[in-house]
Amino acid sequence: MAEEDIETKIKNYKTAPFDSRFPNQNQTRNCWQNYLDFHRCQKAMTTKGGNVSVCEWYQRVYQSLCPTSWVTDWDEQRAEGTFPGKI
Repeated sequence: MAEEDIETKIKNYKTAPFDSRFPNQNQTRNCWQNYLDFHRCQKAMTTKGGNVSVCEWYQRVYQSLCPTSWVTDWDEQRAEGTFPGKI
């Protein structure tokens, strides 16, 4: 039942909730952290053979916070192997 609640929350997700790690108005670090968390989660779940869909939350958060141009640039950097973040 709890798993259904989480899935329902993810499906009904509209915008990023408050995160006490990022209390300020500027959400740049929040955007960056959720982008990293999504790709780290994907990597970890793929390595363990787990369900990657649990990482969807991070993706939805960074997609609502981050400008599309940043995400596009970061995706290109990851593909080229020049991404500065540790995933």
